[in-house]
Amino acid sequence: MNTLWTLLRDPNMQWILLSCTLLGLSSGIIGCFSYLRKQSLMGDTLAHAALPGICIAFMLTGTKSILYFLIGAGLAGVAATFGIGWITRHSRVKHDAAMGIVLSSFFGLGIVLLTLVQHGGYGNQAGLDKFLFGQAASMVGSDVLTLSIVSLLLVTICYFLFKQFKLVSFDPGFAKGIGYPVALLEQLLMFLMVVAVVVGIQAVGVILVASLIITPAVSARYWTDRLGVMVVVSGLFGAISGASGAIVSSTGDSLPTGPLTVLAATLLFLLSLLFGSKRGILVRRMLQQRMKRSLGYGYEEQAATASVDDRLNKEASL
Repeated sequence: MNTLWTLLRDPNMQWILLSCTLLGLSSGIIGCFSYLRKQSLMGDTLAHAALPGICIAFMLTGTKSILYFLIGAGLAGVAATFGIGWITRHSRVKHDAAMGIVLSSFFGLGIVLLTLVQHGGYGNQAGLDKFLFGQAASMVGSDVLTLSIVSLLLVTICYFLFKQFKLVSFDPGFAKGIGYPVALLEQLLMFLMVVAVVVGIQAVGVILVASLIITPAVSARYWTDRLGVMVVVSGLFGAISGASGAIVSSTGDSLPTGPLTVLAATLLFLLSLLFGSKRGILVRRMLQQRMKRSLGYGYEEQAATASVDDRLNKEASL
């Protein structure tokens, strides 16, 4: 506890904790719309596709700048999105299979480029492999500032376009009928997911950043049937997961942030799965038991009433 309190009093740790919390908040909010639109695998595809973009950005610039990495990863994510669309339009391959093809291809290319960088003549490539599993403690002030600004921007866009995103997620036909630019809104949601994936790579890692987008949204679904509440709960779960991963990874020696963040999100999911007020296993069991008791009492009362009526009818007939 003394070590934890000392870390929390460190200004650098406070900034890292704030940025990871904002990252979890924005990822949880974006994940709700991705989950409702049945595009959970898309986040994983974009995350794995970002690795070659990061490596190419480093090879071209020779610096480990989060801004350059964001540009490279963003371009790679856009290329992956167009690749998925091209495969589905020009072949009989279904959408999920196309995402799997693009995911494995881009990630394989990224591993090859990362190996070339590590064995090449690049002097400051040390720590580049941290992007695989994330390491919040390795972020500098400019990285933290960029991550915080982008996360706040994502939350702001979702706040002002909540009604439009809600209609596009549930009933795009109705949204198009009342004049909303459905295609533009869908592309905007996809772009926001790309940004959320890219901005979380350094803190959570390429491999596990998709879970920070999907797991809080799935967990929030067990607590409510209203989208507004679901978005708030998902953002809260994501913020708790991001903060937990940053704190625990900073207290240990060389502990990766991504796996710890995912473990925190998974723990929240298990708690939601068991105790969720709308879909939790224990709550459903209690409702089923209550329903059985009420139906049982009603059946016994109905049977008793029927037997009395039969006896009275027999006596009247005699």
